[in-house]
Amino acid sequence: MNKTKIFHELHHGDRPLVLPNAWDFGSAAILAAEGFPAIGTTSLGVAVATGLPDGTGVTADATMALARLLVRLPVPVTVDIEGGFSENPSAVAEYVAQLAGLGIAGVNLEDGRAETTLAEPDHQSELIAAIKARSPELFVNARVDTYWLKLDTDTTRPRVDQYTAAGADGIFVPGLTDPDEISRIVAATPLPLNVLYSPTGPSLTTLADLGVRRVSTGSLLYRTALAAAVDAARAVRDDNPTTSEAPSYGRVQALTDPA
Repeated sequence: MNKTKIFHELHHGDRPLVLPNAWDFGSAAILAAEGFPAIGTTSLGVAVATGLPDGTGVTADATMALARLLVRLPVPVTVDIEGGFSENPSAVAEYVAQLAGLGIAGVNLEDGRAETTLAEPDHQSELIAAIKARSPELFVNARVDTYWLKLDTDTTRPRVDQYTAAGADGIFVPGLTDPDEISRIVAATPLPLNVLYSPTGPSLTTLADLGVRRVSTGSLLYRTALAAAVDAARAVRDDNPTTSEAPSYGRVQALTDPA
């Protein structure tokens, strides 16, 4: 089974690929067991789970360590590598090649940088091209952070064009919820468009009708899990019945069974 090939194909099905983003082996394994055909990681969850800040390029080791665990899953896995953990194209390509060697099917590479700035599109294109030259089969999802950071949104489509020309396999525009602009970006690139799910944004059905091919949950699941943990702890402290059913100890333990 070629997981990388399967992952590419999942972007061209009858419905958008709903990609849940996990932060550790347990969260990824239980999502795979629920029938999700592919799993992504959330850089926020990976960072905070190891006591590190997100988006500052300091989680390369933690991300690689998690990738080594997630390749045990029976489904394709794509890894969020922030901005690549380096500005050197060769270093970024080498890091991604290590992920590909483990069996990771894709990466998410963002053009947002620390201090809420955007990478120069020419340089970001060099990073994408270097990755594809070294690991041509890997699915490179080029993230455009103009809407996410609320910066230079008028450069969104030119960035999409450049990243497409550089060899990206998909385009991700988190923070984009306007249906008209979604339609324009879908029309502007031959690549599958990925958006971030928003509770106040278009429904999955609407996104599908607009031509979106991938919908990510980002850090939503991780933040929801934190909220559920706090709610359960409060319920015990306050001697109130818990309101949700947690998976049993046995079910969680079984997630580590290699069979």
